[in-house]
Amino acid sequence: MPYGAHETMEVHEVLNEKLNLINHFNLYAQMTQNQQIRGMLERHLATAMQSYDQLVAYTHNYSAAPQQGRTDAAGMTSQVQPQQIQYGLRQPAPVAPGAQGTLNDNQILCAMLSCHKNSAKLHMQASLECADPNVRHMLMNGSIACAEQAYEVFMVMNQQGQYQVPTMNDHTAKTFLHTYQPSQEGYGSMPQQ
Repeated sequence: MPYGAHETMEVHEVLNEKLNLINHFNLYAQMTQNQQIRGMLERHLATAMQSYDQLVAYTHNYSAAPQQGRTDAAGMTSQVQPQQIQYGLRQPAPVAPGAQGTLNDNQILCAMLSCHKNSAKLHMQASLECADPNVRHMLMNGSIACAEQAYEVFMVMNQQGQYQVPTMNDHTAKTFLHTYQPSQEGYGSMPQQ
């Protein structure tokens, strides 16, 4: 089966990014002092390597085609209740670049979150350029997996007070969002002519 030039280049970018993520996460796992973070890194590494190997196998010989349906990467979102998220700023700590040659646990979490967010975007962008339905499906599943893992990292950071969620006055938020009203036509109906 041939691949289109555009999807070949997009898959190349995703595989290159996935290699980078795997290499960095292995390094972070060696540096972290926190067992919870180390466990999360190991789970995320396993998912990344499985995704990488599946995409490589398929592009080499069309094996490892994905099963139909969405793969539930971590199931993280369905396990979180809105009241678990800490909203509001509580004297955020100042941050600045460091040049100490090693990373602390907070820096590792920030790096993990950034890797997952960028990977989710790259996977989804690449999926929009694919003609091969199996490659497209693998890339979409990769995007979902990265989004779920980014959310897991966010939750750890939020619980530690490292990722604080700014808020606005409740009245202001509601006033702003309530400017959007339901359509007059309703869903699925065409306007009459």
